[in-house]
Amino acid sequence: MGYVTKELSQQKKMLFGLGSFLIPILMWCAISYVPMFWHPQVHITDAGSSAFLQVDSRVDRAEFYQQAQIAVDQGLQPPQGLLTNPIYLPAPHEVARALVTAFTTPPAQDNAPWFHESLWHSIQLVFSAFFISSLIGIPLGILCGFSKTLSQLTEPFVEFFRYLPAPAFGALAVAILGINDAPKIAIIVVGTLFQQILIIANTTKAVDKSLIEAGFTLGTNKIKSLFHVVIPAALPDIYRDLRVLLGWAWTYLIVAELIGSTSGITWFITQQARYQNFDNVFAAILIIGIIGLICDVVLMKLGQRLFQWKAGVK
Repeated sequence: MGYVTKELSQQKKMLFGLGSFLIPILMWCAISYVPMFWHPQVHITDAGSSAFLQVDSRVDRAEFYQQAQIAVDQGLQPPQGLLTNPIYLPAPHEVARALVTAFTTPPAQDNAPWFHESLWHSIQLVFSAFFISSLIGIPLGILCGFSKTLSQLTEPFVEFFRYLPAPAFGALAVAILGINDAPKIAIIVVGTLFQQILIIANTTKAVDKSLIEAGFTLGTNKIKSLFHVVIPAALPDIYRDLRVLLGWAWTYLIVAELIGSTSGITWFITQQARYQNFDNVFAAILIIGIIGLICDVVLMKLGQRLFQWKAGVK
């Protein structure tokens, strides 16, 4: 049990943190650069005498070997090629290059947004929707966790509603709110609000009952107990819950932006996939992860400053 609870040193935390990224990157490099790992296709560099193969195309290894054998049997020039992975799995260096060129390459259409504009638009959608969700979810979740009467009145419906898939409300949201950003925000709110209420309610219920009883012993009433005991005690854990729920908001963004979008990160990903620019697709996905990680680290550091009195806050 000592190994489970033993706190790691700062140096080990950093080492293992880097390792959590390094291991998948090394696996990706092995799959991309070492032919023995996968490479099920051949990138044609010289079609030879084959009328079937074309330079710069990719074909399955079995098909390439068959065409090469036919050419050899007929005494003709065999095709040449390099073992490669399918086009939907670009190599790390291709994605790294795309991370830069995505910001510097102008859009294909004159009226289309630049990549950074699409990214900024998506960030605005996520944080606007999450702010609205939190504006409702935090106070309602706290009240449900504090009052058994309100909990019984609210939580059964919330439990029911949270199982309804938010994308199912897409057509209804468009019919009511139009085709601009409002229905996208509505879908993210629907996807996060009801989860938020339940999670914050459970966090509030977990407040140490002895603290509440001590407050009543000192003469507080229910209202004072809520504002001076329950909320301060639950706030650090509610803050941590919100960090997790913000990640859910990013997940629902991808679904929400499929509704009549001509901008946003999802629109960029869809457009690049349509033209088989999968290096740009991977780059866009990685940027979402990077933004999410940066936000989480910033919020974690902020939480450590805001709740210094709470042991173990992360």
